[in-house]
Amino acid sequence: MGRAEANDPGLEKESWISSVLLEWGSCGKILYVDGVPAAFVLFAPPHYVPRSVAFPTSPVSADAVLLMTARVLDEFADAGLGRMLVQGVAKDLTRRGVKAIEAFGDKQWKSPACVMPVDFLLSVGFKTVRPHHRYPRLRMELRTALSWREDVEVALERLLGSMTPERALRPAVASS
Repeated sequence: MGRAEANDPGLEKESWISSVLLEWGSCGKILYVDGVPAAFVLFAPPHYVPRSVAFPTSPVSADAVLLMTARVLDEFADAGLGRMLVQGVAKDLTRRGVKAIEAFGDKQWKSPACVMPVDFLLSVGFKTVRPHHRYPRLRMELRTALSWREDVEVALERLLGSMTPERALRPAVASS
């Protein structure tokens, strides 16, 4: 690999993603709107993100995966895509047995960067676990990450699944 390639951030990110995919599995999601990439998110266990220890509110908890960055392109802003991405990550990680997602927020966020705005993280269900004047660490417990709609669907499925038409139509037999 030539010197120019070794310093290419795009190639370095591609290499990192390939490595994490091979060793751990999916570490990102892209959301498309009408075939156009509109938003993305990257996440991984903290040991795959060694620079995360540089944050003053490190380390990420051992039972959590780090939500490293998320971005919704300006033309798709305020459509709920960020929430959809985080819910997608939560579903994926819940299936993998992960207990929580943590992220470093930026209280002075002005424009898209690696770290997400604290207000966004709070709005999608994260809670502050380590306060800081600039970079608090936030956490989302995955058991609470399911949406209200999913909770209702699960409850209805349990209710309807416990009732079979034969049982509902058959008269009760008195026991002696």
